[in-house]
Amino acid sequence: MTFAPLPDLLWEPIVRTGLLEDLGTGGDVTTQALAPPEATLRAMFRVRRDGVLAGLAAARLSFALLEPEARFEAFAADGDAVTAGQAIAVVEARAETVLAGERTALNLLSHLSGIATATREVVTAVAGTQARVCCTRKTLPGLRAAQKYAVRAGGGSNHRYRLDDAILIKDNHIALCGGVHAALAAARARAGHLMAVELEVDTLEQLAEAIAEKGVGADAYLLDNMTSLQLREAVRMIGGRAIAEASGGITPGTARDIAETGVDVLSLGWLTHSVTALDIGLDIDL
Repeated sequence: MTFAPLPDLLWEPIVRTGLLEDLGTGGDVTTQALAPPEATLRAMFRVRRDGVLAGLAAARLSFALLEPEARFEAFAADGDAVTAGQAIAVVEARAETVLAGERTALNLLSHLSGIATATREVVTAVAGTQARVCCTRKTLPGLRAAQKYAVRAGGGSNHRYRLDDAILIKDNHIALCGGVHAALAAARARAGHLMAVELEVDTLEQLAEAIAEKGVGADAYLLDNMTSLQLREAVRMIGGRAIAEASGGITPGTARDIAETGVDVLSLGWLTHSVTALDIGLDIDL
């Protein structure tokens, strides 16, 4: 599986924010009280249940930003499937560095690996169909780049990153404009030649109205909360002239049925906003 890594330049502000939240102005007073200044530690990251990794760079930087000489060695890579009990990385540094950076490293690594694990489950469920598994903008503030990266590590794809990436006309926009035709016409008049226009529709009647508008149709249709029967009919109506995207209430258990309707994309907001973290521990290697 090939996906572009995030450069440290993008990881650093996320990790730095986590460290600052934890350290405050006085640092790790517990370790300062208990550990001699010269004490060093070697600690092993191990996964406690099967999953898919994402965020190893964040874990590494959680120590490197505190101690540039800290040694961090990964035994696996982002995107790798791992099994319970597997050692995935080791860190060696001053005791204060290891214990002060531990929580930030585990918070980010566990959360992002949870996203990658959930994504891989859905990707596996739809294997053999044409459908891609995609996340949304339902991300935690400040973590969008990292969360969307974790989706890619799990084999998924990304929807738009920001409001300026593409035009997505939703129900509130349609209400604002007074109808599907007016909304599409206004969007087409504003969009540059490289900017895609997507229209969210809740009913087949809305889709029919949009498709009937010659010259102002959408490049993609977001088919929101439709049944499998409705999705099949929507795919037939679109006829390959635009991307068909299914959204709303998709789970690992329903993903296969939805993908087999012929849609091109499955969008799942929960991949980033309410996923379960992968259980990973950091144990001192004595």
